[in-house]
Amino acid sequence: MVGWVQMENANPVIFQRCRDRPLTASEEDEDLHLIRSINDPEHPLSLEELNVVEQVRVKVNDAESTVGVEFTPTIPHCSMATLIGLSIKVKLLRSLPDRFKIDVHITPGTHASEEAVNKQLADKERVAAALENSSLLEVVNQCLSSRNI
Repeated sequence: MVGWVQMENANPVIFQRCRDRPLTASEEDEDLHLIRSINDPEHPLSLEELNVVEQVRVKVNDAESTVGVEFTPTIPHCSMATLIGLSIKVKLLRSLPDRFKIDVHITPGTHASEEAVNKQLADKERVAAALENSSLLEVVNQCLSSRNI
């Protein structure tokens, strides 16, 4: 949690989590179950509870080895958007076979700096450099850590 920074969205709308359940055959290819429980960096809530990630915005093409995730920041000027996108990307990189190309980007029209954030998330060198920063990696790992919700 980023406790010392003033929250930009102190009272976010909270959505009900989907119940954990066995995946159907068609859902086994969907990767929302990998990212739904990622913790928000500002709130003690998951990205699913904040409606930042939704199943309809996760596209998996096993034949072409691609995964695309659109995420929607809770507010148009969210300063945590890049960190959230990085956390999603890292979770997928750690969870999926190396053959998958992973594209994580902001849902079009939902963030003031959408183009800049998407450019950072698509740049392999920037992502690698971010993960070499121990402070940033610690925050990403906190977002990815399991907790009881």
